Amino acid sequence: MEIGDSQNGNDKGKGKTDTYQQWTMDDRNLLLGLLAEAMKSGLRDANGSLSKLNVENFILPCLNAKSRFPKTYSNYLNRMKWFKNQYNKINELMRNNSGFGWDPIGKKVTASDKVWEEYLKVSLVHDFQ
Repeated sequence: MEIGDSQNGNDKGKGKTDTYQQWTMDDRNLLLGLLAEAMKSGLRDANGSLSKLNVENFILPCLNAKSRFPKTYSNYLNRMKWFKNQYNKINELMRNNSGFGWDPIGKKVTASDKVWEEYLKVSLVHDFQ
């Protein structure tokens, strides 16, 4: 299941000139690998993030060489927001709900069927209020 990747052309009138570029699972995984490599190589700023220059000179050329859908810096920023949103969802799930764990080998959230059922029951009720 692809979460949050169906926002084709979602400019919302903010003066953006870039059109939406599809992010495949391979694109996302490649971007994460490139980000990890950039961090290991010391390309991050004093605050721990990558500068626009480093993204445009290191990350995007490598990503676009292997992607069917070339990405811009704006596409990169949008994907970083998406990653942060996904991280925050998992983090909230782990912090605020007992019975959840993390499988470092499978790299996934774990819980018993009963815990998932209770979580989904509460989540669905909350979503419809």
